[in-house]
Amino acid sequence: MNIRSIVNKDNINLLNCESEPIHIPGCIQEHGFLLGLAHDSLLIKYCSENVPAFTGFTHLQLLGKPLQLLCSAEQEDMLRAFLAAASFDQRQPFVFTINDVKYNTKPHISNNTIILEFEPFPDGTLDMPNLYKQTQQFVSYLNDAQDLKQLCQSIASETRSITGYDRVMIYRFDKNYNGEVIAEAKRDDLLPLLGHNYPHTDIPAQARALYLTNMLRMIVDVDYQPVPLYTIADEQQEKHLDLSLSILRSVSPIHIEYLKNMGVRATLTISLIQDNKLWGLISCHHYSPKNIPHYTRLSALLQGYFFTSQIRVRQAADEYNYAQLIEHNIQPVLELMSGDNFIEQHFENPLLREAIRASGFVIVLNEVVYRNGNVPPDEQLFPLLQWLKQYSTSGHYSTDHLVEVYAPATDMSDTVAGLIYHTLDSENKNCVIWLRPEMEKSINWAGNPSKAIVMDAAGARLSPRKSFELWKEVVKCYSEEWVTPELTVAARLANSLQKQAHLADIRREEKRYKELAAKLEAANAELENFNWISAHDLKEPLRKIQLFASRTFYSEVSLDIYKDSLVKIQLAASKIQLLLDSMLSFATMSKTNEEFEKINLNNTLTQVIGKYRKEINAKEAVITSDALPSLDVLPFQAEQLFSNLISNSLKFSKDDTPLKLAIRYHRSPQYHIITFKDNGIGFQNKYADIIFKIFQSLNKNGPQSNIGIGLAICKKIMDNHNGTITAEGEEGLGAMFSVSFPT
Repeated sequence: MNIRSIVNKDNINLLNCESEPIHIPGCIQEHGFLLGLAHDSLLIKYCSENVPAFTGFTHLQLLGKPLQLLCSAEQEDMLRAFLAAASFDQRQPFVFTINDVKYNTKPHISNNTIILEFEPFPDGTLDMPNLYKQTQQFVSYLNDAQDLKQLCQSIASETRSITGYDRVMIYRFDKNYNGEVIAEAKRDDLLPLLGHNYPHTDIPAQARALYLTNMLRMIVDVDYQPVPLYTIADEQQEKHLDLSLSILRSVSPIHIEYLKNMGVRATLTISLIQDNKLWGLISCHHYSPKNIPHYTRLSALLQGYFFTSQIRVRQAADEYNYAQLIEHNIQPVLELMSGDNFIEQHFENPLLREAIRASGFVIVLNEVVYRNGNVPPDEQLFPLLQWLKQYSTSGHYSTDHLVEVYAPATDMSDTVAGLIYHTLDSENKNCVIWLRPEMEKSINWAGNPSKAIVMDAAGARLSPRKSFELWKEVVKCYSEEWVTPELTVAARLANSLQKQAHLADIRREEKRYKELAAKLEAANAELENFNWISAHDLKEPLRKIQLFASRTFYSEVSLDIYKDSLVKIQLAASKIQLLLDSMLSFATMSKTNEEFEKINLNNTLTQVIGKYRKEINAKEAVITSDALPSLDVLPFQAEQLFSNLISNSLKFSKDDTPLKLAIRYHRSPQYHIITFKDNGIGFQNKYADIIFKIFQSLNKNGPQSNIGIGLAICKKIMDNHNGTITAEGEEGLGAMFSVSFPT
């Protein structure tokens, strides 16, 4: 039988310890022994080398053998029942008796291996903790604690009372996993570590991951000699055994050296987990070797569960109280926002920034910048605004360390070290920002964090730092951290300001519409004036002509001739009146006060087609169109342009052929070009220029209303747009009109 060690011999040092496989060390601590059993047969697959000291058998004698070699059949059956129980909890102990010695055995499953860790009772007893008393004591702490920090101190003191360790600390992580001691209970002769900070490198990522998997870890004596694990060499056998849930698991030699440098001989560590993340640790230190019974460990672990259950409650209570205070502060601002023109009239209200303890506040609305409080100058603010527009793809962003992502912030930390940003529209043109300046602070590190790795005296190897004395660091370019209630209220204020911005836009639109209405009213007044002039200067002579024509009935000319003359005179008079009306329409094209506006020409086309739906259906016309652009145009004139061109195609379509009108778009470097091509009666191409002149119609036999004004108006519209209109025709085959708007 080929027996091999599974000790992980990867060369780990301080330069690559972040990748150290600490969950598969292949060895254990020496105060107990370990067996790994096949899941079905309970044959021994793994065995620790120190098994003779506890059982009298060597690992060579046990590997591949049944468990009954060490225990009775009755105990094996009890173990099978324990493992098969539906409520099997891998953290519960199973009491084993070997050679009349009782062991706490912590069974758990790793892949397909049942791992049994055997630990002799440290004090020879199996005393259950007084859970009622412990729970009662914790409830007392809850009632007495004014805040989370005070509760932490009570938990530290109670944990020390339960376990007897020389020092118990509550250790809290920040967002970067740097840790701070926020509560401490210790022997009176020990120097305090309360308030000391430890860099994230002291607990690397894979160690934090193990704390999430196994909430309790214990080192009985840092001077222990790691005990190798052995297995039978087999191709199907796992190369490594995952000991993530093992209490006996041997720890990293780098961590052992770290503890020795601190003067610590034994530790107990309990994870504090919140929202599936490592919130902190209960860290117990002893300055001599120390082992505690299984149920004492569980009592300490229970303290961790008690405390973890209160983290969210206490934090939520603190946030709620602060949120209520902010809510009270912003009520006057929200009341002001119910009125008109809030941004223009009240942007300097100090509550806009003071409500969330900001020092500066900026609103950008329609390219106007409104400042409130301590705000950087334009040469710093405008590049920052442009950067935020590009960087904050979600429309909002907050930080307490701007220089980390925006290098120019180094030069404006007196006004902007941290900020909250919200956009007020989908195009990021309008926005609101709250600013906080740099807040220099001292961090009390347990030793210089930049010297976490040092060279030994001989210069032969790297080792963890040996000094844990207080080392102060002054941190710059950080603002005070934004807390959840402040971020929530900032978002709420941004939403209210967004509504105010939209209301301001609506008011501007209303103003514009009123101006347009006034222009229309003025145009109508001018039109009425034209009508009055036409009525008195032209229509009156026409009525006299009609009167004289009527007297011809009394002459010697035949009655039929007189009637025919009268009809022609009346038609001529009607024609003159139509010309006058057309002249008036043409004149308005030259005197427009309409403003250019960017509009979607697809919408304009849809409106015009809707207006001529009846005629289109009557002609059985088919109109197709490319997607048209959005252009800066005079909206009414653009609609009239499309209307005249479509009307022209309908008017000059063939009687016996359904009209087909194709509207196409393409762009040249200088122009947006839209063409209207139909299959109507067409015209001779030599008249392509004449048809745009006023009162020039090629179809003299057409309807009386066809006086040659529509295309002249189209040309005037394109002149107003600094564009052109051209025509191409072929008699009997159709015509094409091209309008070109400059790019």
